[in-house]
Amino acid sequence: MGLSSIVKAATGTPEKDKAPEGAAADDLEILDDEPRNMLLALVGQLRIGMDLSKITLPVFVLEPRSMLERVTDFHSHPEMLHLAGQLEKPEDRFIQVLRYYLAGWHIKPKGVKKPYNPVIGEFFRCRYDYPDGTVAYYVAEQVSHHPPISAWYFTSPENMVDICGELRPKSKFLGNSAATLMEGSSHVTFLDRPEDKEYLITMPNMYARGILFGKMILELGDTSTVKNEANGITCDIEFKTKGFFSGTYNAIAAKIKGPKGDIGDISGKWSETMEITRKNGKGKEILFDAEASPEITQKVVAPEEDQSPNESRRLWSKVTAAIKAKDLDAATDAKTEIEDAQRDSTKEREESGEAFVPRFFVLKDGEYRPNFSLPKAPPKEQVQALRDYIYGSDPEPASTFQSPAAPATA
Repeated sequence: MGLSSIVKAATGTPEKDKAPEGAAADDLEILDDEPRNMLLALVGQLRIGMDLSKITLPVFVLEPRSMLERVTDFHSHPEMLHLAGQLEKPEDRFIQVLRYYLAGWHIKPKGVKKPYNPVIGEFFRCRYDYPDGTVAYYVAEQVSHHPPISAWYFTSPENMVDICGELRPKSKFLGNSAATLMEGSSHVTFLDRPEDKEYLITMPNMYARGILFGKMILELGDTSTVKNEANGITCDIEFKTKGFFSGTYNAIAAKIKGPKGDIGDISGKWSETMEITRKNGKGKEILFDAEASPEITQKVVAPEEDQSPNESRRLWSKVTAAIKAKDLDAATDAKTEIEDAQRDSTKEREESGEAFVPRFFVLKDGEYRPNFSLPKAPPKEQVQALRDYIYGSDPEPASTFQSPAAPATA
């Protein structure tokens, strides 16, 4: 049966809006007739294995935020890394890194949505204000368009955490699904544990299933690795995709290994509860429970009128407003305007022989790293240097810290 025949067969009457067995309702995407017909018309032009990076996707599949902002989901539970360097045992510090990493996956949009592809030179920045008066800063920038590369940096000097990374996504059409291969890695450093050096994290791949027939659903699949070479500890995490006849959605399985053998096993669902069984431990313990997780720490972002023209929320504001208003025509026009402007600026640079130079990052040994290093100074001075690096003379968002109430007077 050819692809065109499959497309025609897929345009029949949709099934009831019910999630597949084992999947949560929020994981399901139900398309109306018009969007589905548009998607099927696009799919009919594709070939199995085709690179999707240069394909213009319809706006109804977009999540109304940039990929540069999407990365902040992993910093929603910062308490898991705060002062984790003070843990004495290397395996305990490693497990905290695992806990932080795996806790970021349950935060996602409803259905099957893809964030905006950032344009070259676009950046997103924000601050996190914690209840104890400490802060963290985050900045991400699109440092390359072909191939697409997003670089990011998150740090909280007062909490002894420093993280940077990059994403190099590659998308492929697989028939009834589309795959996003999440190349790139993250690097976690505990500032008070220089002997640990870096904790390296790689990402699983993402699969949008049911494009042609069945229910549209998003899955994470394949293997992700977390390792710390300094202490000889590694963990290969298998993100399991559901089989056609067996298995379940969102399951993971992992084994933590150290220089003297196995340290423990991890099992469960990244969308619900994950458990760890330590070797010579007292049975299973909760690694992370998405339903009982602490409140998500909200990021503080400057108002759009105070942002630079190529800052994510301001750059995509018209697209975002149109998507939220369900005005697909206006969203498409606004998205096309941004993409045309990117092509024009790229052409101008090529004609003048000018190379694009990122604002916040620099290429070092094949990876993009921040063009900034924390000074050897007390944490408060490091925070000021960090603020100057990310915001400079631009307006910084107002603090969310609550001032103590003034004492009552007689």
